[in-house]
Amino acid sequence: MIISRTPFRISFFGGGTDYPEWYKENGGAVLSTSINKFSYITARYLPPFFDYKYRIRYYQREETNSIKEIQHPSVKNCLQFLKFKDNLDLVHHADLPARGGLGSSSTFTVGLLHATYSLQSKMIGKRQLAMNAIHIEQNLIKESVGSQDQVAAAFGGLNKIEFGGPKEFTVKPISIEPERVKLLESNLMLFFTGFSRTASNIASEQIKTIHKRKAELIEMHESVDQAIEIMTSNQSMDDFGRLMGEQWQNKKKMTDLISNSDINDIYSKGIKAGAIGGKLLGAGGGGFILFYVPKDRQKKVKNDLKNLLYVPFSFDFTGSQIIYYSDTRY
Repeated sequence: MIISRTPFRISFFGGGTDYPEWYKENGGAVLSTSINKFSYITARYLPPFFDYKYRIRYYQREETNSIKEIQHPSVKNCLQFLKFKDNLDLVHHADLPARGGLGSSSTFTVGLLHATYSLQSKMIGKRQLAMNAIHIEQNLIKESVGSQDQVAAAFGGLNKIEFGGPKEFTVKPISIEPERVKLLESNLMLFFTGFSRTASNIASEQIKTIHKRKAELIEMHESVDQAIEIMTSNQSMDDFGRLMGEQWQNKKKMTDLISNSDINDIYSKGIKAGAIGGKLLGAGGGGFILFYVPKDRQKKVKNDLKNLLYVPFSFDFTGSQIIYYSDTRY
């Protein structure tokens, strides 16, 4: 039996520039961090006592005799990509719900690949793990997704991730004093809006408008280095929050699907209660919203948004890991 643990991520700046349709010609970059909320994949060889070969359990349960019968697109395509031949028992658990804007689908794919590679006693590096997940989601499943989530899930940490060129992506950990990390971490508040959305649907609309939104995407790209300058200098960390708010206003111009009246109302309440800035995470449409709030204002923000679920978190620097291994081969 193998258990993989793969972190969810928060993307601060540069989202939208990680779509291949943009960065292959223009380059792209994001500033993101993985957090201490995880997706767990338990994988083992299914004992030979059943009248099926594959048992897959997520929010649904599947029992099939062939990989091509599996309905879950990531499971099916990962197993076909790996040319998996043995019986398999697969279970998924997660600390946070899917469709929340925290990269859940890519986190699942990275963790699934990591677990099944390990089950077959195959070692795989973080770069190849991310590259394979990108290939499966973009080329095999053909989802309208970017490339940042797979990289963040595989590598973990607080990073600038650059996209484009022959290497496809480069991961650059942010060199920052520990007390500055703690300051930023302590001033971030995460809330669940309760709205679910399918990110690929919104992303496909964004991709259609890329050629019309060059100015906005260039500005999003430039905001990555602006944010890093704030983090790594003596500049007030509150400027990080202000920059988040500016980018959120910019991102909403990409497509009408990114925000709506409910989200705008939540954002306005957070700002009025004391947040300096914030943004909806992921492609948009719902899920989790992140605010930058100085400590002395957080009680007020929490009270004014008491109808939303507040989710405390901290940064995580591990990336995808195998946390349990036991040979259960029959």
